[in-house]
Amino acid sequence: MINKAIKTVMAPSDFNGTITLAITGASGAGYALRLIECLIAANYQLYILCSSAGRIVLDTEVGIKIPSSPDAATKFFTEKYHAKAQQITVFGKEQWFSPVASGSAAPKQMVVCPCSTGTMAAICHGMSDNLIERAADVVIKERGQLILMVRETPFSTLHLQNMLSLSQQGVTIMPAAPGFYHKAETIEDLIDFMVARVLDHLGIEQEIMPRWGYN
Repeated sequence: MINKAIKTVMAPSDFNGTITLAITGASGAGYALRLIECLIAANYQLYILCSSAGRIVLDTEVGIKIPSSPDAATKFFTEKYHAKAQQITVFGKEQWFSPVASGSAAPKQMVVCPCSTGTMAAICHGMSDNLIERAADVVIKERGQLILMVRETPFSTLHLQNMLSLSQQGVTIMPAAPGFYHKAETIEDLIDFMVARVLDHLGIEQEIMPRWGYN
């Protein structure tokens, strides 16, 4: 039964790779949507995990209501981004038989965008009470690449301690702190600044933001 469940979502060979993207309740829903758009355009398969708070923030900040059913949410994102069949799969918070829950099947790359400090704390201490936390735990234990786009201000001492602990475990802490040296004119320009940095760290070519010294 477990093998069958995994087999149905394995990445077809025509994708460049598979990445897990988690969306939590921190402010910054626009970052997640733009990242999805760029990863789909780059021909990557996505496993999307969205917390209940993440759904609320998506609705509040950008007016997008994500269906609660994983299948319906998968259809929603697939149609929204004109994705290929099997390119996007959304998993519910307790779908423990999904690939992201096991080191034998989980993608080696995961981004939490945006990442709340609560989610960061749970990941730091290995809580694994929901699928987002478990997926992150798997990536860390398998020595994969985990990027946390943390969004909070100011950071408390506890937040900073958690960041340090995760950084020492190889996790990339990438606060949602866009620069302004590219002379941003719109909110979309600021979003692209951060999304481009994520893509750079994932090793995915991007042209949405010129590199330093080339603009």
